[in-house]
Amino acid sequence: MKTNCSAVVIAAPASGQGKTTVTATLARYYCQQGKQVRVFKAGPDFLDPTILEVASGHPVYQLDLWMVGKPACQQLLAEAAQQADVILIEGVMGLFDGDPSTADLATTFGIPVLAVIDASAMAQTFAALAYGLQHFQSDLPFAGVFANRIGSERHYQMLIDALPDDVNCFGALPRQVESAIPSRHLGLVQANEIDDLDQRLDQYCSKLVIEPATVLPQVAIDSAVTDKIAAKLQGQTIAIARDAAFSFIYQANLALLQQLGAELVFFSPLTDSTLPAADSIYLPGGYPELHLSALADNQPMKSAIQQHFDANKPIVAECGGMLYLTNSITDKQGEHAEMVGILAGDVTMQPRLAALALQQVSLNNKSLRGHTYHHSTFANELTAIAQAENPNGNHTHEAVYQQQRLTASYIHFYFPSNPDAIVELFLP
Repeated sequence: MKTNCSAVVIAAPASGQGKTTVTATLARYYCQQGKQVRVFKAGPDFLDPTILEVASGHPVYQLDLWMVGKPACQQLLAEAAQQADVILIEGVMGLFDGDPSTADLATTFGIPVLAVIDASAMAQTFAALAYGLQHFQSDLPFAGVFANRIGSERHYQMLIDALPDDVNCFGALPRQVESAIPSRHLGLVQANEIDDLDQRLDQYCSKLVIEPATVLPQVAIDSAVTDKIAAKLQGQTIAIARDAAFSFIYQANLALLQQLGAELVFFSPLTDSTLPAADSIYLPGGYPELHLSALADNQPMKSAIQQHFDANKPIVAECGGMLYLTNSITDKQGEHAEMVGILAGDVTMQPRLAALALQQVSLNNKSLRGHTYHHSTFANELTAIAQAENPNGNHTHEAVYQQQRLTASYIHFYFPSNPDAIVELFLP
């Protein structure tokens, strides 16, 4: 059975072309037209989805042929197609970059590509890029191109006049200088840190150019068979850190924990003095390095987490969550702060990226997938229980550490990649 839905994969020739801004603008534009919009993000990413969720009004899930897997991607698309009028999928990196790439995702599910090109410093070369993106891979479904950061109506007209007859231009956005979405070392600033994000998105929509003859392509989305998840965490309560310092959480992770029967409660290591009553703790990644004083000064919270650990209760700590459990963090400016101190070792923020890679690791003979992305190093003499592998031959092999019921790693785990492994991590 198939469900017809308007859908495109929004890609680009490279990172930094404005995919997220264009995707968010189109999502808000179609919402303003009264359409139900669902947005997905290709590849591992925690920041872009926060912007896209505000733009569309719905949670944003990942689509990734390796980390999520084709069957689960198919299921997510099928569920979205049954509820939405429009599906927008923001790609990752350049259209053909990586293995699997955004182009692979588009080809696998037959969803045409809308290629965003930063036209701010070019004229007729825009057409050459557009032609190359459309014709580089013969079986790639292609909807057209989108001109981002145009300088004027005349500039835009120059761009589309140069296009070959078989390359369609969907529309354009002008340069957003003062209202551009800000970024920092791990990517875009989180949506909850941009007070006027809704106003910015509405402003983008007011300046959006859509070619009158252009419509989103209709795609027949195959249905999928949903496997029932056994409620193996029924009766368990999981306390999840969620605030400005800890916010890198896959929506699919939360959904899986709930499908497993767990009750989810949230707390802030920044501002709360006590933990909620819970059987286990989940400390996701985020930006602890931006909140060193608040984390270091919140001694009651550090003591509560230490007591939870001493009681031999489960803790899962990923990347920034792991950093919080170490002896100390030193930021790029040299500021040093004492953390919880469960993991013997010290963290130092680096001026450049320290690791970026997909990761797969075996825990108790159960394989978990995810990714790593960090700007810090962790100096320690701990013994790792496992080392991850990278499917693309990357040299990054992140360690996984276990002490009592604590499991910690730089890896951001994608929980649905192995629900049974997740049950073992959280079940007391």
